[in-house]
Amino acid sequence: MTPEENNLIISAQKGDRASFERLIYSYDKNVLAIAYSYINNREDAKDIYQEVFIRVFRSIEKFQFKSEFSTWLYRITANVCLTYRAKRKKYSYASLDENIEDEDGSEKSFAETIAGDINADEEALSSDIQTNIEKGLEKLSPQQKLVFTLKHFQELKIKEIASIMNCTEGTVKNYLFMATQRMREHLKDLVG
Repeated sequence: MTPEENNLIISAQKGDRASFERLIYSYDKNVLAIAYSYINNREDAKDIYQEVFIRVFRSIEKFQFKSEFSTWLYRITANVCLTYRAKRKKYSYASLDENIEDEDGSEKSFAETIAGDINADEEALSSDIQTNIEKGLEKLSPQQKLVFTLKHFQELKIKEIASIMNCTEGTVKNYLFMATQRMREHLKDLVG
């Protein structure tokens, strides 16, 4: 933790909303990315994002500097993802009207992307791969999915994931191994 982050946390614990907002700003994109890669629905990810920061706001005074702030925050994010998923139990889908972000940061609907200069066959194959990955992720247990998401989409280390999930590194490795095996099995026909 940097001294600046340390000071922001202490100020936020004393009720300084500006410090809390500055602290959150440095992590908000990561929290949203974790939520989106876990739940795969933009609106649900925003709901998770809001719930995470409400919980952080309510419990910031309980943060005891025993771990990195990011670890504590991502643990809350992981817990919210797991409970949100258990409560909602709904399947996500990709709509042709849903906006997706282009490489240059502009938003286009999926249908516009296909109709653009991109080769439609390549786009369809990419979409098919993405759909199959999403279906494979849905078959994983919540813990396996979370570990797989944090490792492969957020590129966190095993040690960080163990700290976030409040379990041993061996448990994380087991979840990751099982998730990888199940994903491999699910995608074997697609990959060849």
